[in-house]
Amino acid sequence: MSPAHAAGDVQKTHRGGRYLDSSRDLILRDAALVLLAEVGYDRLTMDAVAARARAGKTTIYRRWPGKAELVLNCLKRVPEVPDTGSLWQDLRALAESITSAESQFGAQVTIGVVNALARDAELRRVFREKFIAPRMAGFRKVFERAVARGEMPDGHDLDLLARLFPALAIHQLLMSGELPDNRFAHQIMDEVVYPLATAPAARTGPYATAEEKPRDDGQQARARKAMS
Repeated sequence: MSPAHAAGDVQKTHRGGRYLDSSRDLILRDAALVLLAEVGYDRLTMDAVAARARAGKTTIYRRWPGKAELVLNCLKRVPEVPDTGSLWQDLRALAESITSAESQFGAQVTIGVVNALARDAELRRVFREKFIAPRMAGFRKVFERAVARGEMPDGHDLDLLARLFPALAIHQLLMSGELPDNRFAHQIMDEVVYPLATAPAARTGPYATAEEKPRDDGQQARARKAMS
């Protein structure tokens, strides 16, 4: 089964007042992925996808409003959020699910999309909303459960923690040219994310308490005036 077929189903969907045969979605995704591997994101066109899939352009636009949505629909596979009862096991399971799903797509294809982010504002927006945000939401849910169970202290910036794995995974892809695997996922969870999540929360401001704020008895003001 191709990656595109794994990303969808064959049920009919309803959009814009008419029924769409989602088996056509799979053919269009396959065509887009093949072209991505051949020419890259920048040179990919809806005309080329339509020709490869032997479909009309309107068939594509009924499903996706633009190239960015089509490509991200091919790549995105939102993993299920595990609930093992353990923060450490949840993090490992979620990271494994992400890396296993994305390993079905070639590194060349994924790197091509990531590299195009710097040049394409629309792709950045769709990538953030359709690819990064669902993965961050999964990690945030795991962290929220851990806080409720008492495995994590209150006060952590959960959104910051949730961004760690996606950011490091993309960095690994760009630096090595290879998609992160389960070994990478375990290492990041064990050595970075889990220790940070279970450590005492950092201060939320430059001073933990009012008593720690240095007093200004006028000396700093006088010094600034003398220097002016």
